[in-house]
Amino acid sequence: MPDRIGRLIKLFGTQRATVGLVASVLAVAPDAGWSQGAPQPSLGLQSPAEQPMPAQPERQEIEPRQAPRQENPGLINEIGKLFEKSKSLLPSLKSPGATIDDLNAGAKGAGDSLSNIARPSVMVSGRAACLVAANGAPDCKAGADRLCQSKGYKEGKSLDTDAAEKCSPKVFLPGYKRQSGDCKTENYVTRALCQ
Repeated sequence: MPDRIGRLIKLFGTQRATVGLVASVLAVAPDAGWSQGAPQPSLGLQSPAEQPMPAQPERQEIEPRQAPRQENPGLINEIGKLFEKSKSLLPSLKSPGATIDDLNAGAKGAGDSLSNIARPSVMVSGRAACLVAANGAPDCKAGADRLCQSKGYKEGKSLDTDAAEKCSPKVFLPGYKRQSGDCKTENYVTRALCQ
């Protein structure tokens, strides 16, 4: 029972809001009503003086005249003006063909970037020496490329490196004092990601 009462209150509330909206529109635009000079239909018979005369055929003109468009100050006309104004504010819509062309162009670009990513990569193990760069640091990219090329792939990126110290044989003689240039560190790529 309380549920039905709640629905009735909602129904009457929306009807009251609608009536209020119509009243406010009519209050804002008082000249939007019907004209006062419009002929009122009368009930009953008309006197012969009030009866309209039968229309006599007029001469037909070569070009029909167009009556100037009169502004109708009604509510429907005002809503129509509102829609006309809103058309200029909205962006123009593309034709379906143009939209499909845009989607195809975007899909082609995405496909090109995916084809660069989707190359299969294989991890290989081995041992390839890293070259020494001009600044003295190890260049392990060249070592990774050589390791991958030895396994039949084109290029690679190093995943794991190892370093070892390589010394001249005289360092191992008993009583020899080790000097700064007797040993050097060599770097190796031990695992690489090949493509």
